[in-house]
Amino acid sequence: QVQLVESGGGLVQAGGSLRLSCAASGSIFSINAMGWYRQAPGKQREFVAFITRGGFTNYADSVKGRFSISRDNAKNTMYLQMNSLKPEDTAVYYCNAATSLWGQGTLVTVSS
Repeated sequence: QVQLVESGGGLVQAGGSLRLSCAASGSIFSINAMGWYRQAPGKQREFVAFITRGGFTNYADSVKGRFSISRDNAKNTMYLQMNSLKPEDTAVYYCNAATSLWGQGTLVTVSS
């Protein structure tokens, strides 16, 4: 079974940028939908963005125009480029594949 490992989280000031990566242990070529979710302290996990094998993307309204999702099937890796970060983006970010596969999460902290 494919395993997912996120990386790239950290501490950044408001207005800054980070790029998250989600590396899969196996091929993601056959996986249609992959996405990013996040969970802020005391809140439920929420959808951030997804991308299909064909490159169709969709974003939560709260991140539209600031975040960009992409995937490199040759490298078995999905990315989330996050720009113009806000304190409310602080959360643990999780990657998801084929609905049921989850990574362990990477913490993003945005200071004001």
